[in-house]
Amino acid sequence: MTAAELAILLKADVQQAIEQNITRDPLAIAFDKAVAHPREVSTQVKYLQRARLKLPRLYEARAIIPQRAFEQSSSEESAEAKRLSGKRLLDLTCGLGVDAAALSKRFERVVALERDEVLAEVVRENMRRQGITNVEVVTSSAEEYVARAEEQFDWVYVDPDRRTAAEERVVRLEDCSPNVVAMWDAIGRIAPRVAIKCSPLFDVEEAFRLFGRCGVEAISVGGECKEVMIYADGREPALAAEAVGRGRVEVLRRDLSAATKPERFAAEEYGWLIVPDVALQKARLVRHTLGAVADVWSENSFAFARLKPEGVLGRAEQIERIEPFDVKALKRELKGVGVDILVRDFPMGVDEVRRRTGARSGSKRRLALTRVEGKCYTIFLK
Repeated sequence: MTAAELAILLKADVQQAIEQNITRDPLAIAFDKAVAHPREVSTQVKYLQRARLKLPRLYEARAIIPQRAFEQSSSEESAEAKRLSGKRLLDLTCGLGVDAAALSKRFERVVALERDEVLAEVVRENMRRQGITNVEVVTSSAEEYVARAEEQFDWVYVDPDRRTAAEERVVRLEDCSPNVVAMWDAIGRIAPRVAIKCSPLFDVEEAFRLFGRCGVEAISVGGECKEVMIYADGREPALAAEAVGRGRVEVLRRDLSAATKPERFAAEEYGWLIVPDVALQKARLVRHTLGAVADVWSENSFAFARLKPEGVLGRAEQIERIEPFDVKALKRELKGVGVDILVRDFPMGVDEVRRRTGARSGSKRRLALTRVEGKCYTIFLK
């Protein structure tokens, strides 16, 4: 977003046009000559409509939402899940300000850095519209601010940019901007604790290599892993998985014993299939957490229980029967039938299974496919 575009969006008649057209098709708005500044209005309506579920507070406040900042921002649910509190917080990478707004409820003062002058002004305006008064947005890079900072903070929070100048995605923290690893000593001069938001693809074990004593938490929303959080605050190393709104598991790393494999795959005895939440998989806590109530062979597969499990971080599905995977048998049974297929740790994807069996997408039948000890199985679900 340019300064000129922001100036247009702040005009009273444009704000009125956005409100009057908030439920319309953005494409129709763009070609409506009766709308003031139709291009800017249609774009804002488009992203406000998208924000209704991901960023409901910004939607209700009719915030200014630049496209790129929206696409890179945390959801409000993810922002609320961050386990930080204290008196003073320094946010090194403000972006759209979603995390800063959520954390402002748990800190007396939040300083949020945004090096893009226009985006910084957008965030100031959005904070005003939300009635948030304890967030100071400073136009500065993280490196420049930390180098000259004299104020002490309880926490430093950073959600580094995971794209290179060539728009290539990166995962390693050393490749992100700002480079928290390179800035570690400088950050330690102004804060004893650092929280880092990482890509969902980030390897949780990498956090312990980089920071030693820290907590690592995988966060999922609606069955999708949204981020991995590192809390580098000197705590005893721990792993956690949180499915927002459903539950949380935390385990000290020293308590993670090498889980023993079940003696056999008792296909005829299992009554329930557990689909572990993706956060549990990402944190590599499936076997440790579910091993007490089910048979588990892999962090990336299903768990099998004889009795219906209660209170697990995952979804329990009742089993009809389990058979060795046989393409020809499945083709005879499923050709032309609408089938919902779950796949974990299996040599074929869903599309290939449908192609080979002739099954269609649908929900008349439900299957799960997996591999245990080198053998492939079909689990028919009720």
